[in-house]
Amino acid sequence: MSESLRELLSALTPSLQKVDAYVADTYVQESVDQLDRLGVDAAKFAREHSLLLLKPDAIVARSVAPTLNWLVDNGFRVVSAFRVPVDRHLARALWYFAWNIASPERRRLADLLVAISDVLVLVVHAPDGELPVPVRLTEAKGATDPRKRRPGELRYLLGRHNYLLNLVHSPDDPADVLRELAIYLDEWSRAAVIAQACTGADHAADAAAIAEELYARTPARSFDRADALDRVLHDSARGGRSAPSGFDPASDADCAQLLYRAWADGRELDPWSAIVLGSYVLPMRTGTASQTLRPVSAEEWLEGRT
Repeated sequence: MSESLRELLSALTPSLQKVDAYVADTYVQESVDQLDRLGVDAAKFAREHSLLLLKPDAIVARSVAPTLNWLVDNGFRVVSAFRVPVDRHLARALWYFAWNIASPERRRLADLLVAISDVLVLVVHAPDGELPVPVRLTEAKGATDPRKRRPGELRYLLGRHNYLLNLVHSPDDPADVLRELAIYLDEWSRAAVIAQACTGADHAADAAAIAEELYARTPARSFDRADALDRVLHDSARGGRSAPSGFDPASDADCAQLLYRAWADGRELDPWSAIVLGSYVLPMRTGTASQTLRPVSAEEWLEGRT
């Protein structure tokens, strides 16, 4: 299977590094094998569909309706929607090839974030175009770095201009679609989603209904740094630790030390407030070697090289 899988992957990503990594990846193998057994062309499915993950922060921010509207306005159709329980293992599976440069602080915050809510995953389809649907969606979604986001992009529209709390995730290219499909879904659920997506029918209403279920279990919260700091200070004081003398609320270093000290002491902090404050003041990257598999741009896809 490896040679035929390598040939398939070579048609689905211009990254030779990704081909080498994915040819032995269990998630990719599961999706390709199942699509083949179902009589679905894996390459065609992966080019014509993408996945859009609305993370726990998107649920807290009540971002589902704006996202669904944006998809329609940008020519995408929701052809399936499903809810996924998340934990630290799912997060590491999704970002396995990128998190080797994530800081320990970012991983800690991500582990807190996945406990906030289940997530909503959309399968989206769009008419044929010069670029595969996953590449088009990734380009239109906007960058992780808030400084690089532009009006009209989904992350810009959703308005939470933060590096960690970026609300949505999508696979970079068709090869990633195959991998992520198997991460989110077991064999039986995956078969149902594939069958539903292949009909091409609109299932935005299903997404909206799942969102309401998630909203009912997950309160809306503030993304404001000052609100988060107030709660962290309150929780620290309740545990017998007041802010140190000379503490400056505007200082990233002072706020970071507040979190470090609380965690070192084993103090119980409101998870959401720790996530929000930490997302502003803690390092997100290690500053070491670049990630194993970097994202491929639309220009690189068209050129067929990395």
